[in-house]
Amino acid sequence: MVKCDLKIKPLIRFGNFCISVAIRRAFFGIFIVNLICNSGFMRERIHIVGINGVGMSALAQALLDSGADVSGSDRLLDSGDSTPVLETLAAQGVALYPQDGSGVLAGVERVVISSAIESDNPELKRAGEQQIPVEHRAVALARVVAGRELVAVTGTCGKSSVTAMLAVILEGCGFDPLVVNGAAVIGWSAGGGRIGSARSGKGIAVIEADESDKSLMAFKPDHAIITNASADHFDLHETLGLFEVFRRRVAGHVIDGIRGGDALEQVEIRGWESRFVHEGVQYTVPLPGLFNVRNAAHAVRMALALGADASEVVAALAAFKGIERRLQLVGYCNQAAVIDDYAHNPEKLRAAWQTLSAVFPSGICGLWRPHGYTPLRKMMDELVEMFAAVCSDRDTLLLLPVYDMGGSTTRDVSSADLAFKLAGKGVKVELVNDLKAAETRMRELSAEKGALVCFGARDPGLPRLAADLV
Repeated sequence: MVKCDLKIKPLIRFGNFCISVAIRRAFFGIFIVNLICNSGFMRERIHIVGINGVGMSALAQALLDSGADVSGSDRLLDSGDSTPVLETLAAQGVALYPQDGSGVLAGVERVVISSAIESDNPELKRAGEQQIPVEHRAVALARVVAGRELVAVTGTCGKSSVTAMLAVILEGCGFDPLVVNGAAVIGWSAGGGRIGSARSGKGIAVIEADESDKSLMAFKPDHAIITNASADHFDLHETLGLFEVFRRRVAGHVIDGIRGGDALEQVEIRGWESRFVHEGVQYTVPLPGLFNVRNAAHAVRMALALGADASEVVAALAAFKGIERRLQLVGYCNQAAVIDDYAHNPEKLRAAWQTLSAVFPSGICGLWRPHGYTPLRKMMDELVEMFAAVCSDRDTLLLLPVYDMGGSTTRDVSSADLAFKLAGKGVKVELVNDLKAAETRMRELSAEKGALVCFGARDPGLPRLAADLV
């Protein structure tokens, strides 16, 4: 055995002490870093392109709730315009920029886009120059809900309403859900202090999953609701195939309106309120129309499947105040009810128009703005058939020009083409050049119509018009 010189032993002991101190300091450093990160002092910086959009603004709110540092751009800001959504985000500390690349600053860690963002967008170009990762909104949302039990709500129509109903029911039943929806829930905006389409919660996550760009496939939920399927962004065969693939990704409960999951019992439709029975229990839906009864039934069935108490579900659903831009009763213009609605495809327009016709037999004036050239071109024949079927001789349809967000789309179709075809079917249709002209005409018609309705997606001027009419 080799003997160690006595003069060397103190050096060895001192070396071991130094190593021990270094290890303890390293572990302490890791602890401090984790503490800082988890406390939000080192917040991830995320830039959202098109932040005024319904899905993007909800994501922005959810990211803010998670502790991220959020900035955003929007084309509305290019012209100095604003909206209540943008003002609410700015008040929460979101830095807002025109959509010219100026907001993609050094230090931004991710740029989030939707499928509406075209490849030549200045924000994408700037992100590429700075080698900043770009990801789709659905991927970013999947990050937000990672690690939670997840319910995803999808379908061609009704998913925003069902998501909201389920979220409010689970909230009322004590589940404390985290929610990210495609429409604002009335009562969730905290007096304008936050975006009402998102809820911060510590429990189960409930999200709206979009089929229009197939981004629902970014999620692998524990449970799902599929409301229905119809030709909209894809033909019916492709849409059914998409939902079938999605269905196979779900491990737990599936409430499926395509496969007969919307069978209803003892339905009563009474003006602005409806009722139905499920498993011997009667539920009240404080909204008009059979389609809202179906929406509520989907939400009720999922809540019960998740373990909610039926009596608590009854109370929570009865207290549901609705969501913005889904047959939202804004007020009155003279004696006519003013209603704001997001309907933008034949299925949604048909359901909304038929519901309102039953509530307002004296007739309605419906203003509609096509939300894009490609959708109008694809849906033209169905739109003609639908409006011809739902518009009575007491109704008047006003058509605004196609909402043009710029970009490289083909502009070979117009609202005038639709108006010409509808006039040939006997529909009372008029073209209005802009929102101001629409307001003037709707005020003129308010004396003879039961309701004035603003229909359409994307254009922030539509809900403004509804408010102005009131």
